[in-house]
Amino acid sequence: MSEAAVPRDPVTASDVESAVRLAVTALREAESADWDAKAGSLEWSCWETVEHLADDLFAYAAQLGPRVPPSDTDVPFVWSRRTPGGPANVVFADRAAGPAGLLQVLEASGALLTAMVRTTPPTVRSHHVFGASDPEGFAAMGVVETLVHVHDVAGGLGVGWTPDAGLCGRVLSRLFPHAPTDTDRWPTLLWATGRGGLPGHARLTKWRWYGAPAADLT
Repeated sequence: MSEAAVPRDPVTASDVESAVRLAVTALREAESADWDAKAGSLEWSCWETVEHLADDLFAYAAQLGPRVPPSDTDVPFVWSRRTPGGPANVVFADRAAGPAGLLQVLEASGALLTAMVRTTPPTVRSHHVFGASDPEGFAAMGVVETLVHVHDVAGGLGVGWTPDAGLCGRVLSRLFPHAPTDTDRWPTLLWATGRGGLPGHARLTKWRWYGAPAADLT
């Protein structure tokens, strides 16, 4: 059976909605923590990392927004950095609103991507640096960004975070076709994004996903 024909469960708008809802629920447990602490192994703070995540979700939604989506570039918003070495974003949260406001920004960006994935025809393609993708691909990217960046932030804030194995499995199948299939799904997703080891597999120092639908590669 060819790779393109291997049956798999699709990544859906509901998966984006669920991932963001679970993320916000987990991070609300740490509203009194130090959000300027480093987010796990990243150089960014927990606050900056959640802003970056919200910005990712917004950007993926925006790529699907134009009547004729761009085929070779991002929609030309202006990205800027608030701090040296910090993430370049379009979306920033008002610090005066505190962590509760930051999580509301995350929820809003997640809702935008959920809506765009739910309403955009599956035949649509739009640019991404890792391959022009369809709505399902952008949904999967949004889920991966949510799961792994909340992992980063949870480490900095001292809260637990173990997402659903089925959700991890669906995004691995969609974006990481060469990842091991006989290992636990959450540790495998962390391995595939350079965040952890996996027995029997060398730890990755460089990684990427593959956004193009398999049907477009045949």
